[in-house]
Amino acid sequence: MSSTVPSVAAQVASPAYANSSTAPGGHSTHITPGEIATGVVVGRASEYFDFFVYAIASVLVFPFVFFPTEERLDGTLYSFVIFAFAFIARPFGTVLFMAIQRRFGRETKLTIALVLLGASTAGMAFLPTYAHLGFTSIVLLSLFRVAQGVALGGSWDGLPSLLALKAPEDRRGWYAMLGQLGAPLGFVVAAGLFAFLLGNLASDDFLEWGWRYPFYVAFAINVVALFARLRLVSTDEYSHLLEERELEPTSVVEMTRSQGRNVLIGALAALASYALFHLVTVFPLSWITLYSERSISDFLGVQMWGACLAAVGIVVSGLVADRFGRRTTLGTLAALIAVFSGFAPSLMDGGVWGQNVFILLGFSLLGLSYGQASGAVTANFSARYRYTGAALTADLAWLVGAAFAPLVALGLSAHFGLAYVSVYLLSGALGTLAALSVNRALEGRG
Repeated sequence: MSSTVPSVAAQVASPAYANSSTAPGGHSTHITPGEIATGVVVGRASEYFDFFVYAIASVLVFPFVFFPTEERLDGTLYSFVIFAFAFIARPFGTVLFMAIQRRFGRETKLTIALVLLGASTAGMAFLPTYAHLGFTSIVLLSLFRVAQGVALGGSWDGLPSLLALKAPEDRRGWYAMLGQLGAPLGFVVAAGLFAFLLGNLASDDFLEWGWRYPFYVAFAINVVALFARLRLVSTDEYSHLLEERELEPTSVVEMTRSQGRNVLIGALAALASYALFHLVTVFPLSWITLYSERSISDFLGVQMWGACLAAVGIVVSGLVADRFGRRTTLGTLAALIAVFSGFAPSLMDGGVWGQNVFILLGFSLLGLSYGQASGAVTANFSARYRYTGAALTADLAWLVGAAFAPLVALGLSAHFGLAYVSVYLLSGALGTLAALSVNRALEGRG
């Protein structure tokens, strides 16, 4: 995993892909796709680390320390309700911070957003438990989770859109997958931390103080990511490139009125990927915790191997998409996810071997599909609306496809059987295929 990002950055930073621009001062400068790619990967990896630290804690920690009076299943389901709050809040954060950027500039917006993200994540590390503060502790956890969502919406910096627009036509699939590498990177680090703590601490110590450590680390990583991204975003060259490409925030009302169909189609086109996202990360961890005797740290290890396969799949998706087209790639993967959904119940109920196959195969499909999910339809936006449209499309995709996936999958499976995991995945795959079909029709009309 650790060698994947440098090799990718090295390829995209090669002179063949360098582009020149002229800064406002009139001197010739160079911002290469490699530099933009580094900012994209660093930014997304830090955000996904925060995301997965909370996701894993919502299974392994929060049912015990914030819902101790509930049955374990109910406590986990309540935890997943709060888990969804960030995805509900994210579009509001996008709208709010777009307004801040128009008024005060992108550096101010990004600084406030990442400080808020780090503060809300670190704040969870200091939360009193239900035993100390009662229901107020749950309210505070919910508020911090909403703040995370608002901050994630505000952390959009336009780098993926700029990278896509500067990519050579025959390399767009390759460039589209770069930002997606942040997901497996963030998961491996977060899962590794929790696996280490679980394997080296007594259960009481882990639930008393050990679980708080990853949240401290998340704050530190956010600080590093903030400076790494500001180093690029605050330059005159970067500002000039954004203005040259018209990558500036527009009125959300105007953008929705003009580009609402593209936003909706973009979100649905990624539905299969986002549905699968939580059904191989958060849901199986909760199922194993509740209904299996397996070692949780060992299972996290299997998921980390799965994330490595996902990273490989993301890279491969770039090569495949450049050969066959991004929409063809997404459509084929959606069909494969639909097939995979039919085997999901028997694999999850198939003991250690079946569960491992589910995780490794699921992560592989996720990487291949998720690698192109972000760039499949955002290209439909005209330059004027691309900055805001790409952000809102991502927000809606997460909300529709992923926000309630752990809650719905665990709730239905626990009460009615694992077959409902198949139904959820299948619905996501069908949504993707339908959206891609509509998208081709729109393109045909020019």
